[in-house]
Amino acid sequence: MSNLIDPHAKPLPSLSAHHIDPHSYPDGVAFLDGQYLPMSQAKISVLDWGFLHSDATYDTVHVWDGRFFRLDLHLDRFFGGLEKLRMTVPFDRDGVAEILHNCVALSGHRAAYVEMLCTRGASPTFCRDPRDAINRFMTFAVPFGSVANAEQLQRGLHVAISDKVRIPPVSIDPTIKNYHWLDLVRGLYDAYDRGAETALLLDFNGNVAEGPGFNVFCVDDGKLSTPAVGVLPGITRRTVFDICAEAGLAVAAADVSVAALRQSDEVFITSTAGGIMPVTMIDGVPVADRKVGAITRRLMAIYWQKHGDPAWCSPVHYSLTIPGLRPGKSTARAHAPKSPRRP
Repeated sequence: MSNLIDPHAKPLPSLSAHHIDPHSYPDGVAFLDGQYLPMSQAKISVLDWGFLHSDATYDTVHVWDGRFFRLDLHLDRFFGGLEKLRMTVPFDRDGVAEILHNCVALSGHRAAYVEMLCTRGASPTFCRDPRDAINRFMTFAVPFGSVANAEQLQRGLHVAISDKVRIPPVSIDPTIKNYHWLDLVRGLYDAYDRGAETALLLDFNGNVAEGPGFNVFCVDDGKLSTPAVGVLPGITRRTVFDICAEAGLAVAAADVSVAALRQSDEVFITSTAGGIMPVTMIDGVPVADRKVGAITRRLMAIYWQKHGDPAWCSPVHYSLTIPGLRPGKSTARAHAPKSPRRP
């Protein structure tokens, strides 16, 4: 049977040789396939399993006042996630650290949000066997961002406790930093619908777990507690433990019930994106007197002081240039501007 052409059919659209991206991106620098690129040029295939199946791991470290904060711990977690997911990257630990430094130096940012990630990649034959995929490694550095803005850091966040349950650890190992965020996103919409600013999710036992990109602590009678089950072991969470050990404060990882959280003297959240951030309202009800507590303020102050401690930080060398990379808004040789303001 011959193929017939329908005279009334609409003509096919033309096939574009190149994608023209109409979107805007943060000012920054990415590393992909051996190249340092502006953020607008860092792309992955629509066939990448990281996009199709959220099959990826990543880690995020921040730069403050021109210094990486606790980079070694972030590298430990990233390489641990790679091993657990049976992924490989074409660089060793020192090589990844060098690439991260290069991205920040080329961006010129003194305060930066810096991410390293690896996707499962795409199969050359569109095979469903993950062993056939070619893993994809990339990094980027963009301006520093915080879960809480300046006003919220002063007055404290309003958090809603969602009834959404965080993905249980029997399904996804929470020590592997991943992009499985649909439970967290649903929790965020619950919070927004109730007039709150962010959300906390529950674990599979009905206790408090974590929020979108952050851990949570509560303070009672001078003692700190943070959920132990089904949560990412955050680097800022660990930093709170380290600071408490130095400051002589008692802290423990344990079950935290919803009732216990609501009745706490103080509550705060922790994240690489913002550090230690106070919570002064839960589900429309004030935490204690709705003021940022003394212990929270003390920990916040020590946390930011540590950003100047060489034992906790590593400097970015902004005199760096990369042969073959044309200077531009994000890629010019970086000379340090004024120090950033603390969030």
